[in-house]
Amino acid sequence: MRDDAARAAHLLAPKGMDRAAVLGAGSWGTALAIHLSGVGHDVVLWGRDQSLIAEMATRRANPTYLPDLAFPDLLSVSPELSVALADVRYVIIAVPSHGLRALLRQAVPYLPPGVILVSATKGLEADTLMSMSQVMQQETRGLHPVIVLSGPSFAAEVARGLPTALVAASHNDAAVQCVQEEFRSGAFRLYHSDDVAGVEIGAALKNVIAIAAGMVQSMELGHNAMAALITRGLAEMSRLAFAMGGRRETLSGLSGLGDLVLTCTGGLSRNRHVGMELGRGRSLKDILASMKMVAEGVRTTSVALALARTHGIELPIVAKMQEVLEGQRSPREAVADLMGRPQRSEH
Repeated sequence: MRDDAARAAHLLAPKGMDRAAVLGAGSWGTALAIHLSGVGHDVVLWGRDQSLIAEMATRRANPTYLPDLAFPDLLSVSPELSVALADVRYVIIAVPSHGLRALLRQAVPYLPPGVILVSATKGLEADTLMSMSQVMQQETRGLHPVIVLSGPSFAAEVARGLPTALVAASHNDAAVQCVQEEFRSGAFRLYHSDDVAGVEIGAALKNVIAIAAGMVQSMELGHNAMAALITRGLAEMSRLAFAMGGRRETLSGLSGLGDLVLTCTGGLSRNRHVGMELGRGRSLKDILASMKMVAEGVRTTSVALALARTHGIELPIVAKMQEVLEGQRSPREAVADLMGRPQRSEH
């Protein structure tokens, strides 16, 4: 499969044809579309909601997710995959994890040969326990290079052109170099990594820890508790990544620690928001019903635990978060359980 992707890298569209499609018109997809068109790419933003796409075309902005940010001239919108994917060099996918496979099956017939696929989705597939890049490789039969884009990045800040540093992870060096060169700007920097497993596990699990961080914040448990949670949460992320073939040092970088700190402490974090509301006593059902955007950590929790069982490792924080999400334990009971665990060596 890697050999097929490597051969596909040599089929990249010729220089000068830098059209890109962004699939997913939520906040992250819209932000990436604004960024890419702002640095000179002809970009088509695709969304499933035809009424939203029509309103975006009229207003030249995304009224639901980023209403205050006008679209650059090079950014257009379309509800048709065949239109969005025509003659593209890059396809950036920014849809919720549970919708990725179905979207790929619709998109594959329209993908030009050698197009580079960029995964901007952070999560794990519930039924198969696959990462997003694995789903993409499987559905495209390894015929396209796949890049994982991850790191500390709130959509609104990227769209406003505030400084952001991310990781582009792939086993295909040629494709990574293309993405690094053509996606960067004076405020958007990309680092290369070949540790795809480490980057994706970090991206997925930090959302679970962020829910716990929101609980700590809303229950006013203090800075000591928050620091302990982030540190021990990072240990669990590293443990699972290593078990799945990733490198521990990857989790100390942008896609691990960097993304974890941002998501646990930033006011724009939707997963942190879920945790804060749980800490205030609201039910998960009511919280999710009131949100426009998807909190990936809710779905990721059970998948991460299933992976942990498969690899014979413990994820105590993730396990307690699952009990809270399922209503088996209150947030305060979960904290008490974690603090009461047998003491052990830190490493």
